[in-house]
Amino acid sequence: MCERFSAPGGGNAGPPASLTAPGLPPQDEEDAGGVFLDLSELPVEESERRPTCSRCCRPEKVCLCPFLPVDPLEVSTCLYIVQHPAEESRVLRTVPLLAACLPKGKCNVLVGRRFNEERHPELAAVCRDKHTLILYPGSDAENLEDLGRDFTTSPHNVIIIDGTWSQAKDMFLRNALFRLPKQVQLNSAPSSQYVIRTQPTNMCLSTLECAAVTLSIMERNQAIQEVLLKPLRALCSFQLQHGAQVHHSKEHLLKNGLYDKPMPKNKRKIKRMQKLITNQNI
Repeated sequence: MCERFSAPGGGNAGPPASLTAPGLPPQDEEDAGGVFLDLSELPVEESERRPTCSRCCRPEKVCLCPFLPVDPLEVSTCLYIVQHPAEESRVLRTVPLLAACLPKGKCNVLVGRRFNEERHPELAAVCRDKHTLILYPGSDAENLEDLGRDFTTSPHNVIIIDGTWSQAKDMFLRNALFRLPKQVQLNSAPSSQYVIRTQPTNMCLSTLECAAVTLSIMERNQAIQEVLLKPLRALCSFQLQHGAQVHHSKEHLLKNGLYDKPMPKNKRKIKRMQKLITNQNI
């Protein structure tokens, strides 16, 4: 989308004061002015966007629908993805693939940094629901696998924050609503298969992978995980075949002496990197 600019002080910008190059003779000035006016009347070519698949939200030439389930997965759990605005512009997003695998209304995406009861009453009601969990690791989080609940007896909600780890941390800490539900984390998740994007540690997962593991646990159906990961594997495979490189986690790069970026000068960031190397809990 093109941005529109206004002249200082508001209103539309008027025509330029002069369409001529300074210092030209009067006749040349008139000729130059005519050239500029002629150019200004030429039609502007609009760039055409590639046709996009309405289901997987990928360009039609690289559509991933053949790797999606024929029918949406039947699940009782309802996901609420609170997405940082920066994720909307990323080309290799995983949330559209997740939404394409689930029934309508089972994967709700809310975009923003700050959420409150006044502006987001539906989300506030979900956060207050005793059947709602928020997936975010930390010292106060319980392992989802160890809760010992039968989540299939009644519908549950799960809130997942979608963004980089620093963005997710900021959103979790700055939104009081997110501390109302029970906080859970995944303790037995496999290594990430989202190899075309760098993760902080070997245990970090993409949003789609988090949802896949969570749903397989809560729905007591391991097949769900395989179905949801299939389009992600296809996405990574396609990108690698067309020039993308495998991205190891920052933890892997540091431990193996492969981290080639300048080390941070901030003491807090240095301490965080030292924890990555020594495998301490971050």
